Amino acid sequence: MSTFKKGLLSGGKTAWSLSKVIFPITFIVTILQFTPILPWLIELIEPLMGILGLSGEAAIPLVLGNFLNLYAGIAGILSVELTVKEVFILAVMLSFSHNIFIETGVALKVGVKLWVVLAVRFGLAIFSAIMIRFLWNGGGEIAKYGFLPAESPEPNGWGEILLLGLEKASLGILQLLIIVIPLMIIVQYLRDFHWLDKLSGWLAPLTKVIGVKPNAAMTLVAGLVIGLAYGAGLKIQAVKEDGVSKKDATLCFIFLVACHAVIEDTLIFVPLGIPILPLLIIRVVTAFVLTMIVAYFWNRSEQKTLSREVAQIE
Repeated sequence: MSTFKKGLLSGGKTAWSLSKVIFPITFIVTILQFTPILPWLIELIEPLMGILGLSGEAAIPLVLGNFLNLYAGIAGILSVELTVKEVFILAVMLSFSHNIFIETGVALKVGVKLWVVLAVRFGLAIFSAIMIRFLWNGGGEIAKYGFLPAESPEPNGWGEILLLGLEKASLGILQLLIIVIPLMIIVQYLRDFHWLDKLSGWLAPLTKVIGVKPNAAMTLVAGLVIGLAYGAGLKIQAVKEDGVSKKDATLCFIFLVACHAVIEDTLIFVPLGIPILPLLIIRVVTAFVLTMIVAYFWNRSEQKTLSREVAQIE
């Protein structure tokens, strides 16, 4: 079978696997926007906002961003009056924790445990908010935004709501196909012509620093460039074909939670008038430090277990 056909087949299988997660979740969450459930969740978490250095209204973008995506979170930010500091806190929190259902779903398909996904994403979001609240004394002025999105008409009745859900879910799958299939074809060429080995060699210093093996390099590149959801396609393939262990897949996920789609997910906040460079630095530094700490303690635990097993044999 030719390289192109193998890549096309691999891309089709991966897209199908991911679409079974993305389509139903996108459809359901879109419908939930027009039910009392989202307002109830916003009301539920409003009392917690003060701990994070946010006003009660900030619950709106926080819930929208986690239920949907960063764009929905930004739309929520634009719908309420917030200070520059509040917008920055929201930007950092949503960088770590957004699109939680879809990105958690694809992470589980790679083999990352649910408690790891939730603990890392929500833990980083909450910890970063509290740190910014107490360490940054500025940003008290009202945020001024560089643009306002065009308002889309509200659907009229359940028929239009269901159609909107189907439309958004279908567009999500279309975007998935446009990204994943060409990506898998490229990866197949890289693999068959041994460029993947060279790429792994170039990225060996990065993988060594965070405690994963070089065969996880392509997973890191995909996540850094195109994000967790679409990068999961490569992670699934890597786990199956490149021998990436579940340990390395988990460490890669922890790194990419803090620092994925690094270009798009950082630049998307530019029109909100917040300091972008600190946002990028926070994401990159957090990714390295957290992954290195987890890898260190994981390796120590494995060494202790191995030592006990050797002692029992002797």
